[in-house]
Order: sequence, then structure tokens, then C-alpha cells
Amino acid sequence: MMLERLGPRAGVLVLAAVIGLLAGCGAAAPDDGASPETASQGALEVTAKLVDIAGEFPSNDLYDYAYVMRYEIVETHRGEASGVILVGHYNPLKKRAEAADQRSGPIGGNVTRFRAGDLHRMALDLPIDAYCMAGIINPYAEEGEFAAAPVYWAHSTNRVVP
Repeated sequence: MMLERLGPRAGVLVLAAVIGLLAGCGAAAPDDGASPETASQGALEVTAKLVDIAGEFPSNDLYDYAYVMRYEIVETHRGEASGVILVGHYNPLKKRAEAADQRSGPIGGNVTRFRAGDLHRMALDLPIDAYCMAGIINPYAEEGEFAAAPVYWAHSTNRVVP
């Protein structure tokens, strides 16, 4: 009715706007998480699924810390690693791009929050205590198969969108 009064050109513009809105509501574009930082920092670069965050992150308004999380490696891009690994992230309540300070050295990435099930592309190094000058909270330290597992330090952590 109203479009008939405006003519065929208005109908085409309305149709294009509707298609644009529908496209904007869709899933995020695929992103493999690769960046110059993940490609150059640390001795290891992996894409891994965050399979477990044991407990809740403590508040970091009184002190800085690294929190250890459990990952399953999906793909190793550089270095050697496979299976399940433990990774410590500095001040995990902060966005990776805002977490770096004098205690952490250069860390970064585009992850804004940690959720079990997410895929991350990370630049990693061993051992965590060679890089982290703050407290390290490792909920797996007392857990059977992971009690003696090495803990990696995350230099850069980017979200992967399949």
C-alpha cells in the first residue's frame, strides 16, 4: 500500500534494508584468531578449547594474580604440544587487551571474558613462574592427573570463531 505510492525504487530500498538487517543478526564471521602477537610471542602457538574453569575468579581489586585453566589442544601451529594442558591467564577478570601491567609484561589479545567451551588461539611459554611476577592460583595443583602437569603462561589470547 504505502510502497505502491512510493514506487518500485522505494520497494527495492526497503528490501535491501531488510536483507541488511537480517545479515547483521546472523552469526559472527569466522575468525581463526591468528595475529602477529600469537605468531611471534612464546615458544608455542595453539588453538585450544577451554574445557574447564575450576571455581570462580577471585576479585582482583586487592591483588593481581594468574588463574590456571584447563584446555584441550585442537591444533598446534608452532612448537610441540598435544592433549590437555594447563594455562595461566593474568588477571582473568580483565579484557586481555587491558590486562597487561608491570607485573605481567606484554600480554594481550581480544578475549573479553573466559567461558568454558570457547576456542582460543594462544601464544604460550613454560614455565609460568618464569613470566608471572604475581600470585598463581592453580585449582588443579592437588588434582590427581594434573598435580604435576606443567603450567603454561599465556602471552596472547584471541577468540576463535569457527
